[in-house]
Parts: sequence; C-alpha cells; structure tokens
Amino acid sequence: MLDGIDTAGLELQALDAADFADLDDFPAGDIPPRKQRQAEARALRTRNRIATRRATSEATLRDLLPALIEDGDSWHVISGGDIDSLSYLQHLMRAEPWEYLCISTWRMAMQDVEQLAAWLNAGRLKFLDAYTGEILPSQYPTVHEALCATVRAHRGRVATFRNHSKVALLANGETGRYAVVESSANMNTNPRTEQTVVTLDSALFAFYADFFAGIKSFNDNFSAWERSSPAPKLVQ
Repeated sequence: MLDGIDTAGLELQALDAADFADLDDFPAGDIPPRKQRQAEARALRTRNRIATRRATSEATLRDLLPALIEDGDSWHVISGGDIDSLSYLQHLMRAEPWEYLCISTWRMAMQDVEQLAAWLNAGRLKFLDAYTGEILPSQYPTVHEALCATVRAHRGRVATFRNHSKVALLANGETGRYAVVESSANMNTNPRTEQTVVTLDSALFAFYADFFAGIKSFNDNFSAWERSSPAPKLVQ
C-alpha cells in the first residue's frame, strides 16, 4: 500500500517526584559513553498559517481544534489539566485514517500503550515506531515490555536512547497527509502547563522522520528493524 511513495489560570496539583528522575539515578554501566549518545543537530524552516488556542481539558481541545486540519496549517495550543501528547493523537485519529505513527517521549503510562495497541489491533494503524528515554525500561519495565510486545505484533521498533524529545508523527501514504505534533508534554497525563503545536506538513514530517530513523537504540531488541515509514523525501 505504501509502495511508490516518494518517500487562563490553571490549578496545579502536587508534582510526581519521579518526573524529575535524571541519569544520575541509573547505574553508570547502563548508560553508554557520551560519544555514543550524541546525535547531529539539525534545523528546518517552515512557513505555515498559524492559529493559537488555550485549552484546559481534552473536552475543550475537541472544541478548539478543527476536526480536519488543513495542509500547511499550524495550531499552537497552551494547555493545562488532562491534556497530554496522546490527546492530540486521539483528535487526529478521529478525523481521518492514518497508516503510520512514530512517537518520541521520555516516558509513558500503561494506558497509553493500551490505546496504541487498540489502534493497531483495530487496523486504525498499520505500524508504529516508538522512541523512549532510558527511564522507561529502567523505572517502568512493565510498561516498556508491554510496548515492545505491542510493536512486535505489528511492524516497527521500540528504540531507547538518551531522549527527552516529545514528538509524534502520523502519515498516510495513500492520502498524502503528514501530521507532526511537537509538545512539551510526554505521553502520560500530568497537571502541568504544556505547549503543543500540531502541523500538517510533509517536509516537517520528513525532517523528524529522517532524524529518528537514524537513532541507534541502547537495547538491541529490534535489531532486524528496517525503516518503512511513508515519508516523503526531505528537500534541503
């Protein structure tokens, strides 16, 4: 199916101390030397139509964002309460069909894995690439194992590296639609104020997809993985 594609006031609750865990909490032997962790920085300039909104819950998010975001549009949202990165994916998934999802997050919860599995099992997605911080297998091994099992049942990989980026990519090679969600929020819900940008743009999708495809995981548990995302070629 993918063949031929050119490829204002928010009340904050108590914070979870685990959210502030750092690499110092992990045994030194579990983390590769810095030279093995470095990834080349890159930048991309985009020109899009921009809209801004404020949201306090998932319900208001549905009212604030258009059901179908047009190509070239960027929606900037400042939020607090129960909105996390998955909230935006749910909004996009309700609007139209997608084939591929790439998620990058520091950590996630079991409920997030269950939602990803439900989309894959129902055929709403065909394959998933997941990039997580080393905190997930180290401090949330059950969630990490469930994520790996979910991905193995379909196509894609779970990669662990020194990651703190929060990005999600959605693509449909048949419709030629490519979405990017850039957020300060992880996949798991938290009470903090977060900012998120949802952009429909193929070049921005390719920019991130190319970067994550080059990541080498600390864990060699998806060694047979080959990139298969329906990404358009990035024009430099």
